[in-house]
Amino acid sequence: MAKQAWFKSWFDSKYYHILYSERNDLEAKKFVGKLMKTLALPKAASLLDVACGRGRHARNLNELGYDVTGIDLSMKSIFYAKAFENQSLRFQQYDMRKAMDCNFDGVLNLFTSFGYFEDDTDSLETLHAFRKNLKPGGVGVLDFLNTPWVAKNLVPAEKIIKKGISFDIKRNIDKRWITKEISFEVDQTKYQFQERVRALTLKDFEDWFAKAGLQIETLYGDYELSEYNPLSSKRLIMIVQ
Repeated sequence: MAKQAWFKSWFDSKYYHILYSERNDLEAKKFVGKLMKTLALPKAASLLDVACGRGRHARNLNELGYDVTGIDLSMKSIFYAKAFENQSLRFQQYDMRKAMDCNFDGVLNLFTSFGYFEDDTDSLETLHAFRKNLKPGGVGVLDFLNTPWVAKNLVPAEKIIKKGISFDIKRNIDKRWITKEISFEVDQTKYQFQERVRALTLKDFEDWFAKAGLQIETLYGDYELSEYNPLSSKRLIMIVQ
């Protein structure tokens, strides 16, 4: 039997949300408010939030007046998000490698929700679906970590305590992957999870976008939408069409 992909088990775990509890609605609200003001999409524009998780960005986009669909592979995350649905906000379990049956004025993939797959073909399929999901003239946003900054500032090991749980974190980066090993113990039961994303650079994205029929229009280097610097920026936020 094939080993289950790390993101299928970790993102469905309640401990994932405990470890990353600082990723709150206030952070999401601030970022999407600035982003949408910059993109200047008309209110009531249709948006697709790809790999939306529990929907914190999708919910805040909807509060700004947009018609939002959020998709994610995690059924537990979608079940949580569905409690917030309304006439202009909906959530669906869906594989981001497949295009939706309709297209959108804007497609967003936020907070390093890309580069999970072992096979590059799957990542390219995701970008092809991303393009197909866009209406003609629509705008896409892909928000990824900035690999050169991560490599320069990598913390190999640390301990993080959340809700009485001591998470032991070990990090590694090589030419292909950025890996985080997460281990902890709860009620005398030991747990171990892994996060792993491709160590993609701007050049990698440019090559893949070209194959998918997308082109980068603008780059930003953080959630304040500062100018991108390949060495000092923490994020690689790409506006594509």
